[in-house]
Amino acid sequence: MIVEQKVPSPGESISEVVIARWLKKDGEYVEKDDELCEIDSDKATLTVNADEAGAFKSLAAEGDTVKVGSVICTIDTTAAKPAASEKVEQPKAEEKKAEQKPVKVEASKTASYAAGTPSPAANKLMNENNISSSQVNATGKDGRITKSDVQNLLASGFTAPAKLSGSFSANRDVDRQKMTPLRKKLSQRLVSVKNETAMLTTFNEVDMSAIMEIRKKYKDKFFEKHNVGVGFMSFFTKAVTEALQHFPAVNAMIDGEEIVYHKYADIGIAVSAPKGLVVPVVRNAQEMSLAQIEQEIKNLAVKARDNKITLEDMSGGTFTITNGGVFGSMMSTPIINPPQSAILGMHNVVERPMAVNGKVEIRPIMYVALSYDHRIIDGRESVGFLVKVKEMLENPHKMLFGGKDPDQILLGL
Repeated sequence: MIVEQKVPSPGESISEVVIARWLKKDGEYVEKDDELCEIDSDKATLTVNADEAGAFKSLAAEGDTVKVGSVICTIDTTAAKPAASEKVEQPKAEEKKAEQKPVKVEASKTASYAAGTPSPAANKLMNENNISSSQVNATGKDGRITKSDVQNLLASGFTAPAKLSGSFSANRDVDRQKMTPLRKKLSQRLVSVKNETAMLTTFNEVDMSAIMEIRKKYKDKFFEKHNVGVGFMSFFTKAVTEALQHFPAVNAMIDGEEIVYHKYADIGIAVSAPKGLVVPVVRNAQEMSLAQIEQEIKNLAVKARDNKITLEDMSGGTFTITNGGVFGSMMSTPIINPPQSAILGMHNVVERPMAVNGKVEIRPIMYVALSYDHRIIDGRESVGFLVKVKEMLENPHKMLFGGKDPDQILLGL
């Protein structure tokens, strides 16, 4: 019997996906629940699993856009399962090395037109790492270069020469690439935010001395106990959750003619993934310790890096933090992540001269930015929120006492 494998629905309102890459080859025997391919939607990358065991046959090529519910491959359940002794023998090391020589299109006039051609996912990875087709061992069908081929090259310790500023082509070639569903959706959402919200940005600066001193003093013990490093993001997340309690409008959103105030803090953390920016959510962050926040951020970052982020991981956030400082950004105006009403932008830490008690001192300073929807958040609330975040980052012990000094708690103030 021939079983048709259809594209599953990645989520509500998604009508089509892109075949990112096939994980099985035509004619290969697959077991039930084996991963057959990766598909890209405008929200996440998902896998299609085999409904039955049998011989696999693809009906679409990598890079094709297909409708949700359409048939993309078949499984012949009447095919006999290869016996252990009949399985395809693994080539010896010498043979494998010989078979995986870099594919050159000009090497043979009879070579397939696809030889040396990278899949869309492989091409993107090659461009990001300055890798040419001649440097990759192509193992895909008809000599195509797959994403796995590029990943294997990078895993082997390959280092590509840095691109020089004068390395443009003299023949004025262009490289036209189709936008991924994720990039298309992202562009639509960002434009809609600019057009449909009254977005403003307010700025401040944070003296990072106290946090950097804590990290320096306890980073080794922290790692030994919690098996995760202590970074800036957990401090900022904790400071934000405390500040949101003082300024609930910053944690709210507009729904029609109503304002929805959240009694919890689900903090979205913007992460740069291989296929674009994604914003997984740390849920109930207000109840977490710094170690728990760090562990959750680490787990979500790994999933994003491996394209394993799900729709559930990215839905339901009430506030977002984005860190452009990891790329060297000094200042930016982040764009709100709808339907949320505000986003906090972190930037790089630079030693700057500051006036401290009438004297000039060099301190590690970070500029921070809060973009907010003026329809729901007034200037007093936006500025007050950012000042509260600044206060708690410069005095981390306040995070334990609802933004107050221990002396105030002791005196009942």
